[in-house]
Amino acid sequence: MKLTRKLVLAKAKASDLESVKKLNCWGCKLTDMSILSQMPNIKVLTLSVNSISSLAPLAGCPSLCELYLRRNMIPSLSELSHLRLLTRLRVLWLAENPCCGTESSRYRLTVLRCLPRLQRLDNQVVTEEEIALAMMEGDVVTTPPHSVRNQLSTNGLPEAETENDPLNYNMEETNKIREELGMKLLSRDKFPSLSSPSSRETKLSMRKTHTLDAVLLLLNDLDEEDLRIVHTATQNRLQTYTLDPDTLKDSLQTQKTADIQH
Repeated sequence: MKLTRKLVLAKAKASDLESVKKLNCWGCKLTDMSILSQMPNIKVLTLSVNSISSLAPLAGCPSLCELYLRRNMIPSLSELSHLRLLTRLRVLWLAENPCCGTESSRYRLTVLRCLPRLQRLDNQVVTEEEIALAMMEGDVVTTPPHSVRNQLSTNGLPEAETENDPLNYNMEETNKIREELGMKLLSRDKFPSLSSPSSRETKLSMRKTHTLDAVLLLLNDLDEEDLRIVHTATQNRLQTYTLDPDTLKDSLQTQKTADIQH
């Protein structure tokens, strides 16, 4: 069943989609919720007990704070990639979906690594220790396969690696970002065209440069709480370069014990 404009307005008792801030569609046998991409101001969304398999429309809901998706048909945690830019999302209920698997601890760490701003997951409070552990042990969530077009561009690379990849800026866009950050601008000889022959190492190096620029630029949009999460994740990431896994786990456990005692 498709979620329609008429159904949304009736349930939300609203006159238009943009004015909808809360919507409860529990147990409506929904399979298609594409209309949600037209609801930028929705804050609380209940879609539990349906047959939803894709979270792509939710990328168009930047105001979303609470999302309830228990007992749906979400096949993979890769669908969470559509929620990464929802900076206000604090509550997520995803339990009883195929993507949750059988390893509850691994599932939880993976979700928190992808969405470290969450304060409650599956009706359980998220702790700072969990976030730190998730950054080390949670699996990396990648873009869902069905979101990547299979067509190849003229240079033989998948389109997703060129014009559709947000990290593949042109030289002008990259230098504009670096200028805003007070960083040294890149010269043309250090910015090879994606359409010209270049080594895999060069492309990977450029992607790393773009990633750093993007991360630093995004810091300007984070509040104090978000910055603390980034700080904690960065500290623990740096520790992985100096400590072996067993030592690092012992260090985290010691810190957790100390926090409890205080």
